[in-house]
Amino acid sequence: MAYEYLETNIQQIREAIDHVKRPWTHPVTLIGVTKTYEADIINASITYGIQAIGENKVQEIMRKYEDVEKGVEWHLIGHLQTNKVKYIIDKVDLIQSVDSEKLALEIEKRAAAIQKIQNILIQINIAGEDQKAGIAPEDLPALLAQIAQMPHIRVLGLMNIGLFTEDEMLLRSHFKQMRTLFETLPGYGYSNVTASHLSMGMSGDFELAVAEGATMVRVGTSIYGQRNYS
Repeated sequence: MAYEYLETNIQQIREAIDHVKRPWTHPVTLIGVTKTYEADIINASITYGIQAIGENKVQEIMRKYEDVEKGVEWHLIGHLQTNKVKYIIDKVDLIQSVDSEKLALEIEKRAAAIQKIQNILIQINIAGEDQKAGIAPEDLPALLAQIAQMPHIRVLGLMNIGLFTEDEMLLRSHFKQMRTLFETLPGYGYSNVTASHLSMGMSGDFELAVAEGATMVRVGTSIYGQRNYS
């Protein structure tokens, strides 16, 4: 089966990103969200320029890891249970969904065991949705203070999963709040906390996210096509 459509989709998304006016000059990392897609499609997308892939589930990383081309970054973007950290600590470049001291402590423990400094993002639940993971914005200072004591973790920024809504004003408002929170990170003065990456925006809203300062967008359907969950 030919995968030329991936090249077209990736090119169109990159062009759309390049045309967005941004609050600052920065590159935007396009993360291919690969849940339900198999290694052959993932590898084809890497050929066409995808340099980072995002998986929601630990078991999917485990299943695909050996079959996916080396050199691509692996990002865990879904909820991570503490008892599964050990399975991926040697595989993932960035854990985007850290939302508790308990999880951070487990990551610290497992990273120390293999002498690795694990890069993470703190997941913020900016909309306060009960069904979504992430911490409330007001809880960020306390979590950062705790992580500052963990030498095998490096916080590179923040992540948010936006609302599923067509209300652009509301989306922009939440993205703006995320950017404001992101910009506070250097002010904490912790050596292992930087404002390097703001991960927000998916297939339906990545242009709005980039316009408000996203440095990473997580795109699945618009790259790979409609998912087959059967």
